[in-house]
Amino acid sequence: MKTIGVVTVGRSDYGIYLPVMKLIKSQPDLSLRIFAGGMHLAPEFGCTARAIEEDGFEISERVEILPSSDTPAAVSEAMGLGTIGFAQAYTRQRPDVLLVLGDRFEMHSAVVAALPLKIPVAHIHGGELSEGAIDDALRHSITKMSHLHFVATETYGNRVIQMGEEPWRVVISGAPALDNLKTIELPTRAQLAKDYDLWEEESFLLVTYHPVTLEHEQTEEQMTALLQALGESDMAVVFTYPNTDTGNRAIIQLIGEYVAGNSRARTFVNLGTQGYFSMMKHAAAMVGNSSSGIIEAASFRLPVVNIGNRQRGRLRAANVIDVGYSRSEIVAGIGQALAPDFRARLDDLVNPYGDGHAAERIVETLRAVELNDKLLLKYFHGI
Repeated sequence: MKTIGVVTVGRSDYGIYLPVMKLIKSQPDLSLRIFAGGMHLAPEFGCTARAIEEDGFEISERVEILPSSDTPAAVSEAMGLGTIGFAQAYTRQRPDVLLVLGDRFEMHSAVVAALPLKIPVAHIHGGELSEGAIDDALRHSITKMSHLHFVATETYGNRVIQMGEEPWRVVISGAPALDNLKTIELPTRAQLAKDYDLWEEESFLLVTYHPVTLEHEQTEEQMTALLQALGESDMAVVFTYPNTDTGNRAIIQLIGEYVAGNSRARTFVNLGTQGYFSMMKHAAAMVGNSSSGIIEAASFRLPVVNIGNRQRGRLRAANVIDVGYSRSEIVAGIGQALAPDFRARLDDLVNPYGDGHAAERIVETLRAVELNDKLLLKYFHGI
């Protein structure tokens, strides 16, 4: 039996992993081992480790990584503590292959810890760009430490090969999050309003805004402009919490103040995959800078107002409207997103991030790969 270790550090990756983890768990020749850390263990972010267990999974190891504050120095310190914690966890429960996802600083620590232990790493969502965040450098660093690459598109696969990775290591799997759309039942608009204390007859905007880590000094200014634009739009608003990046506490405080003074606004620390997808299904538009607006929203044909530089460089479908940080640009973007003719043009939209069968490709590759020197010893592929 081959043991697959999965590193999950928050809601941002767990929902993406979910179809892969379910499929691994169902295979008689594979054993799933979950290493959970970061936001999953933090009360202020909903202690979402409980949600993992409620979904029927057993957490093998809990690794404390959460920064003591949201300063750059605290994030650097958390990366060091995370590396120590994951090294100890792998020593206790060593997986045959470690599956990681994305570009978070916590995920980078998990991969750094695996490198000296010679644990093969399989990476989901490599080759992408997010040029406004430190995540961009972390993602590419993870690529160079990984042994298998599950990329969302051919463009991203070519970029991984351009970085010197051997082509046989690269699998164009698509985005695993899209697999959830085949299995998760989404409620009606009336049921959504009842479940989340929303407005049954009123349209709303779904807002997810994360700190732009290479511009963290401007976080408060950027968020203030967004809130002013939301007020000017006169739309009901559903906020979700930001990630634990530098500047997140300013965003949380400003959201709290906006919701406290506005009866047509709600905020949620963690909606879970079903809740978040339900909001995307029924929202009039999405506003912010989350990768979910770039990757998942196209499957709902949902207009997205993408603000600023955080997702700069990512492939996007025609539902995405890119705007700057100013109040006026955001207001104009929201107006365009809410225009009936814009939504009508999205009727035939095809999501460029895959066909909803990513988990099958990932799990079959993990099952078939031989654990030998060919996998572990990497050679630079020149082009």
